[in-house]
Amino acid sequence: MSYKYSDKKILILGMGLTGISCINFFLKRGVVPKIIDESNKPYYLNKIPKNIQYKLGSLEKTWILESDLIIISPGISSFKPILIEARMLGIEIISDIELFSRETTVPIISITGTNGKSTVATIVKNIAKKSGYKVYLGGNIGFPALDMLEKKADLYILELSSFQLENIFSLKSKLSVVLNINEDHLDRYPDGFQQYKKIKLSIYKNSEICLINLREKKYCFKNKHKKYITFGTNDSDYYVSSIKDKIFLYYKQKKIFDMSKTSIHEHQNYENALVSLAISDAMNFPRDKVKYVFSNFKSLPHRFQIVHKHNDISWINDSKSTNINSTKIALSNINTKGTIWLLLGGDKKSANFQILKNDLEKLKVKIYCFGKDGMNIAKIFQKKSIYIENLKDAMILISKEVMSGDIVLLSPGCSSKDQFKNFEERGNLFITLSKELS
Repeated sequence: MSYKYSDKKILILGMGLTGISCINFFLKRGVVPKIIDESNKPYYLNKIPKNIQYKLGSLEKTWILESDLIIISPGISSFKPILIEARMLGIEIISDIELFSRETTVPIISITGTNGKSTVATIVKNIAKKSGYKVYLGGNIGFPALDMLEKKADLYILELSSFQLENIFSLKSKLSVVLNINEDHLDRYPDGFQQYKKIKLSIYKNSEICLINLREKKYCFKNKHKKYITFGTNDSDYYVSSIKDKIFLYYKQKKIFDMSKTSIHEHQNYENALVSLAISDAMNFPRDKVKYVFSNFKSLPHRFQIVHKHNDISWINDSKSTNINSTKIALSNINTKGTIWLLLGGDKKSANFQILKNDLEKLKVKIYCFGKDGMNIAKIFQKKSIYIENLKDAMILISKEVMSGDIVLLSPGCSSKDQFKNFEERGNLFITLSKELS
């Protein structure tokens, strides 16, 4: 289906990288859009071409309601009253991923999930590249999706957040996977976790191959025209199992990989490797290329990295932990007789940190809570916690008490955007201070 935009009044919401890519998309097609950003000083304001009209500070009602087509950036909630009103008036609201999907016939692998998206997407990209594909990775990582249209590709890989999935309607993937679904972004969704879950599962709607985690309940297997592949439990097509302290990846009850012979060792990455194997098999990537990538695997930055070790004290940067479940996983990876000095905090996005209480009661742990919701989190773990306003001050206090054999773990379980630009900035501060303070 061919889409024409020349006769439409087009409005872009959000002036980040996604918004800039949307501007470029329309300008190349001879269409001049308008753009709004809710910030008074958006970071990429200097990238806006001079012929583009823009407004800053709030969502301009007049511009919104006079539009024919609105492209919404993932950072802006689809559930704002003015956008609900626009939909009721018949104004089309879509994402940049929807624009992208309308323009390409190249096969697409779509990956979502609460945790592990970037790791799986990166592993699969590396396997595809090693297998001879011209492959590009975009969406929530790598390139803005629309920028990939300028690349000559055999395969696209999209990492998609729930925010991006909210406004996608015609994406037709060769293969889609939901890695896992845990509570996250509850402040975004008026109807809570079930709404978040429904949006995640929508990735399967137009997918040819659906890779399903059998540990997640209430998946629907209703479409006889789709191919279903399962993972996650011992009765799945693909699963992880251990024999005498060795971890193996299985397919149909047959051992495929001994993970001790690869560079993948963290608990959470075994399943990331499993899903990458399942995707690779479905796409007919050679197993020897999978083995090569597994053998040369390096964790992505800010994901449970030991960034400094001095006087037998380990400093672990897990700044990518932006929800409770990722913190639970980080704690499960730690084996020490010393004290765990856990740094929690930021914007908890309406999450219930009571869920973490049982895990922490079993551990020798001292909790330093910081950021916007740090005080509320500290109240939950009263006997083991202390509230400090910011990460730097918390680390200074920890550095004065930490002893040989201890572990300092930044696994905040919260968004970073209350005090930092992103989780990378938060992680980089932790890395710098860990070296300065020890």
